[in-house]
Parts: sequence; C-alpha cells; structure tokens
Amino acid sequence: MDHIRKKLIQLVHSKQSSWKTIYHSLKAETLPNHSSYNNQDHTTSSQPFISAEKLLAEYASQKISLITIFDNEYPDLLKTIYQPPWLLFAKGDTSLLKWQRSLAVVGSREATEYGRNTIDYLFPELIKNQTLIVSGLAKGIDAHAHKTAIKLGGKTIGVIAGGFDRFYPKENALLAEYMMEHHLVLSEYPPASPPEKWQFPMRNRIISGLSRGTLVIEAKKKSGSLITADFALNEGREVLAVPGSILTPYADGVHHLIQQGAKLIKSPEDILEELRS
Repeated sequence: MDHIRKKLIQLVHSKQSSWKTIYHSLKAETLPNHSSYNNQDHTTSSQPFISAEKLLAEYASQKISLITIFDNEYPDLLKTIYQPPWLLFAKGDTSLLKWQRSLAVVGSREATEYGRNTIDYLFPELIKNQTLIVSGLAKGIDAHAHKTAIKLGGKTIGVIAGGFDRFYPKENALLAEYMMEHHLVLSEYPPASPPEKWQFPMRNRIISGLSRGTLVIEAKKKSGSLITADFALNEGREVLAVPGSILTPYADGVHHLIQQGAKLIKSPEDILEELRS
C-alpha cells in the first residue's frame, strides 16, 4: 500500500494529472467504492512531477501533513461521501479529524449582528458538549464561528480553497495562521495552488463531509451555504437552519431550507439532539 500512497502523492502534484488520470493510474481494486472518482476531471495542480520522498520531506519542513484516502488518519466520515478527496493537506492538530461530535457552520459572508449574536448564543452549550466546529474560513459567519469556538476553548477545523501559501481572504490570514498552530486547516490542493472559483463549491463537500450535521445561519437563496447544505442532504447528514426575519434577503435561503424539511433551530439543545442521534 505504501507504493500506492507515494504514487498518489506524485499524481496529485503532476501538471497533467486530473481526477480521471489518477483514477486510471491506480488499480481500481484498491479504491473505495465511489463511482464519482471516474467522473471528476479538474486539474489538481500546476506543480512539476517530483518524487514522493522529496515532496514529503519538503512538506514536513513546513509542518504540513499529507493524508491520503488510504491512511488511517483519514476521517471516516469523509470517506463515505460521494466525492471524497484523494489527498488532504493538513496543518495543525490532525487528531481533530477523528473527533466524535462535529458540526459544520456556514452562512453569509456579509454577516449581520443577528447572525453573530446567534453564534454567540448557540456556541457556549455546543462547546461545553465537546462539539467540534467545521467551517470555511471565509469572512462573515465562517470567521465568527471559528473565532467564537476558539474564544470558548473549543476546537475548530477550517477547510480552504487553494493552497496554504495562497490563502484567501487575506483579512482572515492571521486567524488561519493561528488555527494552523492550535487547531486545524485543511486543503485538497498543494500549498502553492491559487484559489480558483470552482474550488469554493467543491471544498463545501469537505466541510459537510467532515460533519455529522450542517447548521446554516443567514444565507441568500443562491449561496455557497445552500450548496453545503445540499451536499449534507445528499449524504444523509442532518441539515439545521436558524430562522431569520422575513424582511431580509439574508434569511431567504434559510427559510427555503426549512420549507424543504431542514430542522428549525431555536436553541443549542435542538442541535445537540440531532448530533446525538
């Protein structure tokens, strides 16, 4: 299995490697039973093809862990989604990948006072009950979720588009650096990879895939938060939604989710009840 792991690391860094070429380069019998591998065709990197040993040594010097889908460290929950990433680049405490109670928290990049206050109200009891917070390190709801979890002494994972060296948005760079030291930041792209527009909805499948439930706080009808909720729904995970004012567009997406059957959240216990089941 070690030679397969090394080959996968090389392929993910290869300029020509797409998800399809990776699939056909590895023996099908070694792969988890996910037909989606054969359908993904995004190029994963523009970096040259170099030895796995050299890559591993380079990343070790940067305190970057490479976790393949074949490794024991790979999160079990993520393996079960329709499109699990072949390789995770991780900086921070990788033991968080095995946390028992995890909740994705997503919402508007233009968070209102109501959205921030909602997090401040819900999180103390969630953190007290050992709930790991997963989000996307975007501005707005994502950033406030990470910061509040940290402030309350909890643990949090950030999943980013692009690589560690090309972090976006810049305004959250210090938060990301802190999480790389004391919590965990993940990407499926090599460190030098710039964030591309298509990577943001793709990373949302990892946010929901790492989590037993997805909580949406403030979202317009067409938003990345609803994409994350759709991924969660497709994987049979819990979708939870905090209602808002009918007078603001930032609640339109949340109310749509509730109309479609998402659980309406009024208290921390509403969330914990779903995560316990």
